[in-house]
Amino acid sequence: MEIFYKIGTWINPYKVSWIDRLRQRWNLGSTVQVIVVLIVFACTGFTVLFIKKPLLNFLAGDAGDTVLASVLYYILILPLYNIILLAYGFLFGQFSFFWAFEKKMFRRLSFRKTKK
Repeated sequence: MEIFYKIGTWINPYKVSWIDRLRQRWNLGSTVQVIVVLIVFACTGFTVLFIKKPLLNFLAGDAGDTVLASVLYYILILPLYNIILLAYGFLFGQFSFFWAFEKKMFRRLSFRKTKK
């Protein structure tokens, strides 16, 4: 039995919570910052959810949800989501984190070859 305990502690000596893993991955200083960042992502998602129907009605008029309006919505939502994310990041005092997050995301989306 003792050998299984030693193997288990060798593989994972300390159980790290998912919030601590996010804190390490995002290079944040505290658990509170992780929670604030998650709240910003949640607020941004809900805002995009709430503006979908009015935006589709604006794009398609009384017809509602047409295929063309849906395609235009998905094209427009990426830059709009990023603007809303930065706005909420500013309101919650995490603008520098989200600005760096946006730059990293657009670097990944760019089609330029990067030197390693």
